[in-house]
Amino acid sequence: MNDAGDALLQITDLRVDFRTPRGTVDAVRGIDLNVGREKLGIVGESGSGKTCTGRAILRLLPDHAKVTARRLAFDGIDLLAADEEAMRRIRGRRISMIMQDPKFSLNPVMPVGRQIAEAYLAHFPVSEEAAREKALAMLDAVRIRDPARVYKSYPHELSGGMGQRVMIAMMLITDPDLLIADEPCSALDVTVQMQVLAIIDDLVRRRGMGLIFISHDLPLVASFCDRVAVMYGGQIVETCAASALNEARHPYTRGLLAAIPFIDRPVDELPVLQRDSSWLVPQRDPAR
Repeated sequence: MNDAGDALLQITDLRVDFRTPRGTVDAVRGIDLNVGREKLGIVGESGSGKTCTGRAILRLLPDHAKVTARRLAFDGIDLLAADEEAMRRIRGRRISMIMQDPKFSLNPVMPVGRQIAEAYLAHFPVSEEAAREKALAMLDAVRIRDPARVYKSYPHELSGGMGQRVMIAMMLITDPDLLIADEPCSALDVTVQMQVLAIIDDLVRRRGMGLIFISHDLPLVASFCDRVAVMYGGQIVETCAASALNEARHPYTRGLLAAIPFIDRPVDELPVLQRDSSWLVPQRDPAR
């Protein structure tokens, strides 16, 4: 899905700068990206700009962040020009974002079922009973046993896997067109991770959604996504089909792949990524 005309999300020259007492930090440096009804993985090291990009799309960055772009549009809507009322209609309704850790995303003093129902009530003029039934149906859709019991549970009463399923239910209850999943499996063991990914994959395919899947795990992204964008230093240095990730040519991507440990191929020492300043495209004049 590379054709901008078919894209749900169109990004051209997106930049995010943070103003700090020590000067300006360029977190995202002029990325171009089109996302359609597909599963796009964004990979890279911590600090490469992955999460910042996801939050910039929904304008969820703090006030000291400056977000600019020649184009940042969702389904023809200019996200940078949209007022806050328009963004509230988009956030959670048409674009949803799953954060990294449900323990920090869920309200600790409210039953999780009420939190899911609130997400639905915020966007649809329905009764509380209708919202409750919708929330129970979503808990069932994410394969939680005994949804009625879990509906009344508090976040601390749930395991990490169940908490993540609750977050998925909350983000998908409004039937969004685009889901941004920021490291949705990082806190889960491998078995639960596979179950959560299967749920996301099933729901995305059945609903015809677009997915931006942010992760450090290259083998996981290669097996789960349709395309992969590799970020380094706030820039996208390479984009390829997920199935061809092992054939990537950029030295940064090759370095990441070389550093992956394999149980069946033990080595005495994993290679260390040797970075090169030439990998980054020269930046604009700060006075721009």
